[in-house]
Amino acid sequence: MTRTLRPDARAVAVAASSAALALLVALIWWRPRSFLAVVLALLCVLLVMVAGVSVAEARQRRAEARERAANGPAEVPAQRTGGLSDVDADTLEALDSRDALRAVRERRQGAGGVGGR
Repeated sequence: MTRTLRPDARAVAVAASSAALALLVALIWWRPRSFLAVVLALLCVLLVMVAGVSVAEARQRRAEARERAANGPAEVPAQRTGGLSDVDADTLEALDSRDALRAVRERRQGAGGVGGR
């Protein structure tokens, strides 16, 4: 599976706010009196919303990084209990009904494992 690179939230915020500002200047200077003006105004609002969400994401990431640095490394639980924690994603995709999931739980419980509820 390939990984796509996501741009930094700050870069997205700068690009979206710059594009929104350019659209706003174009709307004020050009003053179209048609459907195009509505479309450009809605596009400007959309770009401002994207910029706002990107700024919020950048702030949240920064706060999480500070919190992680203050708390130190997180402890990994020794053993998970209950549920289907040891079933991989491909198996879960293949099991699309509740009956199949119930059968997997019953098989795990019958094998002496602790699981289910």
